[in-house]
Amino acid sequence: MLPEYLSGLFKNQSYNPDNFFLIAGPCVVEGEELVMEIADKVAAICKRLEIPYVFKASYRKANRTSANSFTGLGDETGLDLIKKVGQTYSLPTTSDVHSAEEATIASKYIDILQIPAFLCRQTDLLVAAAETGKIVNVKKGQFLSGPSMKFAVEKIQKAGNSQVMLTERGTTFGYQDLVVDYRNITWMKEQNVPVIMDCTHSLQQPNQTTGVTGGNPQLIGTIAKAAIATGVDGLFIETHPNPAVAKSDGANMLRLDLLEDLLVQLLRIRKAVV
Repeated sequence: MLPEYLSGLFKNQSYNPDNFFLIAGPCVVEGEELVMEIADKVAAICKRLEIPYVFKASYRKANRTSANSFTGLGDETGLDLIKKVGQTYSLPTTSDVHSAEEATIASKYIDILQIPAFLCRQTDLLVAAAETGKIVNVKKGQFLSGPSMKFAVEKIQKAGNSQVMLTERGTTFGYQDLVVDYRNITWMKEQNVPVIMDCTHSLQQPNQTTGVTGGNPQLIGTIAKAAIATGVDGLFIETHPNPAVAKSDGANMLRLDLLEDLLVQLLRIRKAVV
């Protein structure tokens, strides 16, 4: 069962409480038409399958390999569009924040503050996010073990906020690849907080000499199925109608028309293991 602070976000949705929840959307806000299309289609799929759904899009991509990479339409524009999606489709929303100042600003627009993996040890950011009173989802650093994430949880809780989630997104393997150690899901669940599997970023191949991160999107289903079998509470899946033309992380996003079939398979696994 989801904790009340999370299940409360889904009060406008009809869903099966035994199902995992889904965080999904494009990597970055590319424009109003795109975010609305994705939210509309994913919300309809989740309604049919009785899966609780959180819309995700980054209003700014601060962590880019190349200076030429697209970073967003502007913070206010991006946040306004995410808020509009939430209001239009009655969905909770999330986006990543990169500084204490951003946490305060973004909390006025979104329901869940996401802490990027590279920033999961930044005490001032974690405390600022906690002090907004919003749910804080911390992505496990690619350089950390699952058990070490207890310190991120403690920082948020000591700041007076018990509304915490943790996300597994792979571990650095050499210079240009990631691997997923599913033990981390079990270890992070020991913190008594919801644990999420990021099925797309965990397949990144960062630090490519082209300046653009690579990926293995054909393995998204593999990552997701193993995570459900391991007992994860939620899944994070970035999706796009045409990843080949996406302005960020196209190399590891799931094509939107493949999402429903994958979720159907995952629900079967979930039913078998719950």
